[in-house]
This record gives sequence, structure tokens and C-alpha cells, in this order.
Amino acid sequence: MPSPLPAALPEVSFSEDPEVRHLHLGTPWIQGSMRRDAPFDIELEYVQRMMAWLLFVPAEAVPDRHAMQLGLGAGALTKFCYKKLQMRSTAIELNEQVVLACRQWFRLPAPSSRLRIVVADAGQEISGPQYAGTVDALQVDLYDEEAAAPVLDSPDFYADCRRLLTEDGVMSVNLFGRHASFEQSVAKMAAAFGESALWVFRPTREGNTVVLALRRPHALERPLLVQRARHIESQWGLPALKWLKTLQPWA
Repeated sequence: MPSPLPAALPEVSFSEDPEVRHLHLGTPWIQGSMRRDAPFDIELEYVQRMMAWLLFVPAEAVPDRHAMQLGLGAGALTKFCYKKLQMRSTAIELNEQVVLACRQWFRLPAPSSRLRIVVADAGQEISGPQYAGTVDALQVDLYDEEAAAPVLDSPDFYADCRRLLTEDGVMSVNLFGRHASFEQSVAKMAAAFGESALWVFRPTREGNTVVLALRRPHALERPLLVQRARHIESQWGLPALKWLKTLQPWA
């Protein structure tokens, strides 16, 4: 049975069928998923799209880079960056029970010189100087147990996120594209990064919209994007050519 939690934090549990295991935070809402026979692959479509920052960097440089996740979920992004991409990875998660659940049920590897899990409030943790300019891929998926709106979604928060990034770093954010707060969230990102820095997917069937924000806005020619997408598919098994059909500059 899960350990008792402070009143502010929901109980962590999981459900499963023969193929997929799901993480829950006190409600039926799915907070993350793992294919049981492929625990280091990414199962959910919107989570795969959180990896679209790979389109904006040379593939040969990926293993030398640093990925950070704000919100661990079922650990899919952290595991993929650490195991498949061989990146240095840092995850910041408020609920220690989520970390324990990921280790027990979702095959999260033990901490190492390349993998660090920080139990902390993400907004507070990134507001200091310790991570400034050190993150190449920042992945933000911060929803509470009701999954109604982002927990951290202020202009100051997105300014802090931008400050984390290296010069060619990219932030990926999960938003609900059919939620009333979507346009407001994108406007706050644009205030921190500039409209020309934003790229936006069309919503998934479930309504998740992934937004990318580049630390240094730059245009990429279509042939280069296609070349990189083909490499991402062949090397890491992500549907990157499909991304190009639904990803476009916000401006």
C-alpha cells in the first residue's frame, strides 16, 4: 500500500492491462504510461512530441547534452533521455511518492553520475542560479491530479525556464489545446521567449498540445528538418516525420 502523504499531495497508484501500465494521482486521470514489454520507449503520443526538440539540434551532439524534466510523471521522458539518448538527465518532482512509484513500477533507473532526481518544487528549484545556462532540453509537464491547467504558468516562471537554457536549448511544454487557458499560456511564453521562438503542434486526439520554445530563435530549412526527422525515426524510433505534418511556427 502507498505511504500516507501530506494533505496537499495526492495518493499515487497505478492501473494496468496486459500491455500498458498507467500512473494515477488519486483520480482516474492518466498521468503517465509505460508499455510493459518496452519500458524505455515512450508510449503516449503527446509525450513523444515532447521530444521534438531533437529536430533543432545535430544528432551527433545529443549524448553530450543535458535534459531536464519538470514533473516526473511515469518517468518516460527521463528514462528515454537517459537510456536511449545517453544524455545527462535531471528530473524535478514535488511528490516523493511519484519518484518511489517510478522506481518500483515504471523501471526508473537508480541515480548515477548521469541521472539525478530532485524532490522539490520545480518553480522554486529553477529560480536560483545553479542551473542557469546548463539545460539543452527542458521538458515541462506540470499538472495536478485533476489535470485541469498547468500548475506553474506565469510569465516569471517561463522567464526562469528561458534562463536555464543553453544558447541553442529548447523548452517543450505540454498544454491542453482545447482548454481556455491555452492562449494565455502561449502568450506568457511569447512574453518570455518572443513569438518568433515558438513552434506549436496541433492538438492530439486527447487534446494535448505541445509547444516548443527556442532559447535562440532560428529558422530551419525544410530539407534539414526532413533529414533530421528521418534520422530520429531510424535511430530512436520516434515518429518524427509525422511531427513535421503537424508542427509549425506560432508566428
